[in-house]
Amino acid sequence: MNSANTHDKPGSTIKAYQDEITAQMQDAKARLEQFEAKAKEKTAQAENTAVNSLKTAKQNIDRKLQDLKTTSDAHVSRAKANIDADVASFKASIDDFSSKYKTSSQKR
Repeated sequence: MNSANTHDKPGSTIKAYQDEITAQMQDAKARLEQFEAKAKEKTAQAENTAVNSLKTAKQNIDRKLQDLKTTSDAHVSRAKANIDADVASFKASIDDFSSKYKTSSQKR
């Protein structure tokens, strides 16, 4: 009978070991999922901040276009140059945003 007990012990030891490792891995997996959720939240916050910044820039351009109607003839060319510069900057920001967040959304 002693040999039967010895034979059972290694199996139960392996089972206990497997259970212990499985529990540790489940805990690690839960923590990893928490980290992933936080990372996605931070990415979403960064995207929202960037989108809000782009919206503000567009609103400023729209406002300058409206103001152009009441700009005196002496200042129209300067106002147009400012608008052109803002539009170029805005379009570059849109392109930059698009390339950054296409890449990050493809990783998901």
